Amino acid sequence: MLNPAAGGGWQSESRADIAVHHSNSRLPGKYRIIGGRWRGRKMAIADAASVRPTPDRVRETLFNWLAKTVRNAVCLDLFAGSGALGIEALSRGAAKVVFVEKNRRASSHLRDQLDVLGAEAEVVCGDALAYLQGPVRKFDIVFLDPPYQSTLLAPAMQELEANGWLGKDAFVYAENPARELLSGIPPGWMLWRESKAGQVGYYLFRRQPPPD
Repeated sequence: MLNPAAGGGWQSESRADIAVHHSNSRLPGKYRIIGGRWRGRKMAIADAASVRPTPDRVRETLFNWLAKTVRNAVCLDLFAGSGALGIEALSRGAAKVVFVEKNRRASSHLRDQLDVLGAEAEVVCGDALAYLQGPVRKFDIVFLDPPYQSTLLAPAMQELEANGWLGKDAFVYAENPARELLSGIPPGWMLWRESKAGQVGYYLFRRQPPPD
């Protein structure tokens, strides 16, 4: 189990760090914000191997599922990458989004993109599982899109539940290779919606709180 105080640390990205690392970034592509106040805006993607934005079609489907939930929600984009999921949530009226991204270049670039939008959000540069060992906050929606074919999804789901990060009736979105069985789902998580796009399966869970 990772401990933020023992080498798996996490910290908020400073503007000094952003300036240094952004100067070395190349921007190989863009993605489009699908809906909300920034609908149609094209956002640059940092040159980082771990950055793979969730495709437009998948994001559109996901936020149709969350249409009645996202406004005023407090959200966590745990393996943020480009930040496409969290930024889409902000565009559609989320009250707050916390972005957690381990890759320093990607997290710096994400902060720059949020500044371009004039968005108020928190970017944490650090390991996702280490973050879940830190001070607990309650979230209404959590986005889990770990690096493709990593083994991070199951422990992330388990830590979210075990450590008390989820608010009552919270939603958790997860992406996983479609050919692989989705494992590690905590008790009380109900599969609300699911679909597939190419080689990726995507799932929306709703947490059912234990009875009093």
